[in-house]
Amino acid sequence: MTSVAPVPRLVEQFEHGLDAPICLTWELTYACNLACVHCLSSSGKRDPRELTTQQCKDIIDELERMQVFYVNIGGGEPTVRSDFWELVDYATAHHVGVKFSTNGVRITPEVATKLAASDYVDVQISLDGATAEINDAVRGPGSFAMAVRALENLKAAGFKDAKISVVVTRHNVDQLDDFKALADQYGATLRITRLRPSGRGADVWDELHPTAAQQRQLYDWLVAHGERVLTGDSFFHLSGLGEPGALAGLNLCGAGRVVCLIDPVGDVYACPFAIHDRFLAGNILSDSGFGAGFQNVWQNAPLFRELREPQSAGACGSCGHYDSCRGGCMAAKFFTGLPMDGPDPECVQGYGEPALALERDKPKPSVDHSRTAPRKGPVPLKLLTVPPKKFCNESPI
Repeated sequence: MTSVAPVPRLVEQFEHGLDAPICLTWELTYACNLACVHCLSSSGKRDPRELTTQQCKDIIDELERMQVFYVNIGGGEPTVRSDFWELVDYATAHHVGVKFSTNGVRITPEVATKLAASDYVDVQISLDGATAEINDAVRGPGSFAMAVRALENLKAAGFKDAKISVVVTRHNVDQLDDFKALADQYGATLRITRLRPSGRGADVWDELHPTAAQQRQLYDWLVAHGERVLTGDSFFHLSGLGEPGALAGLNLCGAGRVVCLIDPVGDVYACPFAIHDRFLAGNILSDSGFGAGFQNVWQNAPLFRELREPQSAGACGSCGHYDSCRGGCMAAKFFTGLPMDGPDPECVQGYGEPALALERDKPKPSVDHSRTAPRKGPVPLKLLTVPPKKFCNESPI
């Protein structure tokens, strides 16, 4: 009788990487009309090396061939690009669905009507407070009203199931029920994600990340409401607080295995939260010895091959909760200056706290597109059709 080899568990297949990413984040531009204090890509000014419309379409063609079913488009504020809607239409016409994140600045009634007519576009409106007071302290004066206006326009146009995307901080964790009520009010789905110390977020992480007691509060809320709330597997570091499987998700760092990021100039990073040279796999425009193009980077980049090898549990190997949290978030450890094979800085067993108390060298972002001029509110948009003449030296808007 012929023996049949056992089929590997899904999580084991993911650990060794897939032929194409499940979740591909694509930041189309670093330009933004806001200057959120926790922006993971330090966005603000446009990069003159930004991919052209044709280069973006070439990427979409490649994603179609790879059978990447959808991309998460962000920035910056992606709708700043004058060709944004052209690229969205091109993607959906080539069987690549689009989920895009926006602060709502260009979701006018006319745009909302256009979006409502498409079956292949999903919209995420970013909010970091269920009230203007909490939200605007992070995202800038007037940003709450702008986001709510976008939600109102989408609802009025009949857009089905918009998303409200929230980064959980110690100042808004008490508003989780309010966020859910806000989502219900607009016929939307709530999506909450973890605050990472990436980009400008590194400068405010100590003040904004939830306390240990709030982490427990968040975990309990997710267990109670998780079936109706999206997390993108963002909180697997909390899994050690309860029984295995209590939180939905793979409980796995997918960096370079099932997720990655393409930035505005074509650089490919292992993780959307790890925009740093340490996690740069290659560039889709240049032949780095393993070929140009996104597929070559994804399938052949040495960094991705390294990440798909079995990983050591390191200092967490003796912890009984390792199988639940797998040592936590790679980006969170890196940008807080903790060892990559050590505990997550928000380890629920408290093992990250002693490490955070030590003297550490915290890496800085490789690029910073932040605007330096003070701002009293959202910057009015004036779309550019050509890049600025100097690198990161002109406002894009």
